[in-house]
Amino acid sequence: MNTMFLRLCLKLENLVNQEDGQDLVEYVLVVALITLGAVTSMKGMAHAVSTELSVVEATFATSV
Repeated sequence: MNTMFLRLCLKLENLVNQEDGQDLVEYVLVVALITLGAVTSMKGMAHAVSTELSVVEATFATSV
């Protein structure tokens, strides 16, 4: 039982000390930041497009 516990402790220690996944986490954080910026800018752009389409609609309505 002690050897199994010791092996488990060694495996957990190796997982904690590994730095292989660190780059992946950094890339995920960068992608999340880019996505957040894109979503924020798309909301602003959608509002601007909606406003312009309302102006075009009003212009067509008055000209008909």
